[in-house]
Amino acid sequence: DWQIFSGGGGANTACTFALQGLKTAYYGMVGNDYFGQLNKQDLKSRGVDLRFFNKVNDRQTALSVVLSSGQNDRLIFVGPGACHFQTEKDIVWSKIKKTKWFYIAPLHHQACNLLKPLVDFAVENKIKVALNPSEFQIKNKKDELKQIIAKVDVLLLNSDEASLLGEEIYSWGAKLVAVTGGEKGATIFDGSNFYTAGIFPIEAIERTGAGDAFGSGLVAGLLLKNDIKYAIRLAMANSASCLKEVGAKNGLLKKSEVEKWP
Repeated sequence: DWQIFSGGGGANTACTFALQGLKTAYYGMVGNDYFGQLNKQDLKSRGVDLRFFNKVNDRQTALSVVLSSGQNDRLIFVGPGACHFQTEKDIVWSKIKKTKWFYIAPLHHQACNLLKPLVDFAVENKIKVALNPSEFQIKNKKDELKQIIAKVDVLLLNSDEASLLGEEIYSWGAKLVAVTGGEKGATIFDGSNFYTAGIFPIEAIERTGAGDAFGSGLVAGLLLKNDIKYAIRLAMANSASCLKEVGAKNGLLKKSEVEKWP
């Protein structure tokens, strides 16, 4: 069966924050087409502020085709689109000075050049940063990434991304480093202590978006209660709930729903 859902790291994570009751705006770019409109409607339905939602006429919305067997393997074909070619001039910097956090989802192609300006701007304006770099960034901009990670509050990686960076990532200066390992759960380092979390015993229906659900759940938990154990629990529950539904957003938890998870 073919099914169509909106997605993308920035959109997926924005929905978690909004559903958890946090004031959330999405910055991203789509084409003036059906898929761009689908993304906009999906974000709006989950309470995300769209004042920075950009629609352009000269590029199409990025599109991925996910071939999934359900519980296990996936094969993802990605077609570059508008979001991969964003530049500094697309950001209205004066209007984002007063935000408390940036959650920077994986960047690809030309958009990778946004990372350093975004993090430098955040530091200058005392904005906290959660960063989930893409494998593309890790492979192509590792030296730059090492310097940027030193300025980051939360670094989010999966085990493959972490292995590309090496164990020294824990000493690069990020205040919190979280590494997910699929069925092996997650490991979180806060500068002093390591925390490990196993997965919830559920039947996974489809895995797309589970990593985004974990990362945004962790940051949301820190924002809501400033409690690392609560944040980890929310992250694991949000990810597990995402796995129970097809599509990257359909299973995301709403505020207080984490209490239903033992």
